[in-house]
Amino acid sequence: MNIANLITTLRFPLLVVVVLLLYFGGAVARFVDAALIVLLILMDTLDGVVARRRGEQTLIGSALDVAADRAVEIVLWVTYSLLGLIPALIPLTVIIRGALTDSIRNVALQYGQSAHSMMRSSWGRWLVASPPMRTGYAVVKAVAFTLLAIVLGLRAAEFPIVRLVETAALVFSWLALGICLLRGVPVIVEAPALFRSAEFQVEAPPVGKE
Repeated sequence: MNIANLITTLRFPLLVVVVLLLYFGGAVARFVDAALIVLLILMDTLDGVVARRRGEQTLIGSALDVAADRAVEIVLWVTYSLLGLIPALIPLTVIIRGALTDSIRNVALQYGQSAHSMMRSSWGRWLVASPPMRTGYAVVKAVAFTLLAIVLGLRAAEFPIVRLVETAALVFSWLALGICLLRGVPVIVEAPALFRSAEFQVEAPPVGKE
């Protein structure tokens, strides 16, 4: 357990605290929760920076990072849906999309290709792996999650501005879903070629043997 992995692991208990405050916190607690959500998301960047600077990049760290990212995204979408802030269609779509793309990426990983290196087309690499798309998606999700927590705080405090913030939160939530689907398209489109290549490697005889 190095420092980078410790930061990643701490995201799980912090996520539990965030969800409990969303459900049971009052106005002040939910405003504080919005700040905790920002911290929860920033920790995803922090653990990567620490791992690179300290030379602590490990397989378990990579697995923990993916697990934490998925947990934060799915748990928050589902929680906000259960609290009636967003339609159930959003978390359901995110879960189905994630199941499809992660299954395809698992096949690629077995043949030595990462989620980014498996992309063959230039447009696919740009949508999936380019810094603008990755950062943009992360920022939009962060804004959506934070605004939704603020909406709960405003409702508890009965502030009249709540309608405006609700609208902004929904706009960012739908925008996040749109980007999520857009980034999943190239993975699914290029999957047949990946599977054909994988099947060829399985069926091909070892070098030097008939």
